Amino acid sequence: MIHTPVLLKEVIEYLDPKPGSQIIDATLGSGGHAMAIAEKVMPNGKVLGIEWDSELFKQFESKIKSSKFKDRFILINANYRNLKKIAEENNFIGADGILIDLGLSSWHLVGSGRGFSFQKDETLDMRYDRILDIKNKILKIDEEERITAAEIINLWPPEEIEKILKEYGEEKFSRQISKAIVEARKKKPIISTFQLVEAIKDAVPLWYRHRRISFATKTFQALRIAVNDELGNLKEALGQIPDILKKEGRGAVISFHSLEDRIVKNAFKGLEKSGKAQIITKKPIRPSREEIIQNPRSRSAKMRIIEHRI
Repeated sequence: MIHTPVLLKEVIEYLDPKPGSQIIDATLGSGGHAMAIAEKVMPNGKVLGIEWDSELFKQFESKIKSSKFKDRFILINANYRNLKKIAEENNFIGADGILIDLGLSSWHLVGSGRGFSFQKDETLDMRYDRILDIKNKILKIDEEERITAAEIINLWPPEEIEKILKEYGEEKFSRQISKAIVEARKKKPIISTFQLVEAIKDAVPLWYRHRRISFATKTFQALRIAVNDELGNLKEALGQIPDILKKEGRGAVISFHSLEDRIVKNAFKGLEKSGKAQIITKKPIRPSREEIIQNPRSRSAKMRIIEHRI
């Protein structure tokens, strides 16, 4: 599956990359936004592309090696929560723009084999920072030993599972689902996505199973957020944006669920109140009807933008 960058036209419009610009794509993914930005900063601008997932990073690195953009990119395999440090080390303090796209790459759902999708039967892993050396059969973790989704499901007490489902998934049946998970794991460890889906299915009412959005969506979202500390990463990075941008440089964040959007909205309000930045988008920018038809995954996207003022 080809990953379609969300709100691409709007990202280009608001960040307004020009020849010679320095732009940071803090969540590179499959590089859809970054490639379009690289086209705009030609012939002598630069894009600093940051990607936490080493497999996805290597894919993009290989893709641009023979492209006309190969000299436009500085690529860093790291967590964007360390945004300022990465910018300093690569001479990107005073950047013209920063993009943070919080969407899950299509590759994670379709090709990673890590259990991000409830539509495929895979091992419940969900770590972005997993490094797999197939040749030497070595499995390493990039930073600390990050817990997997399977470990949460099988080892955590029911009240802790309920808490993450409620807080990170905003799941109304969090208590029933956590109880069902604990009952299921007593019989057999839950190590695959389909095993987890069955446990969720047993816990929720019939009407909930037949909604447009899958009954498993919120549980999978909550586990992914917990495994990767996604909200912690976001909070850490947002406060660093004004320290990296030049005056009148812009920071754009694309979120995909209410938890992320609330964090972005409140962080931007705080930065505006401090005088460090001005909010450009009083209301978030949403995809057009045409974009949603072409790319249904874009339907929940919201983009907020600030401009550095000091």
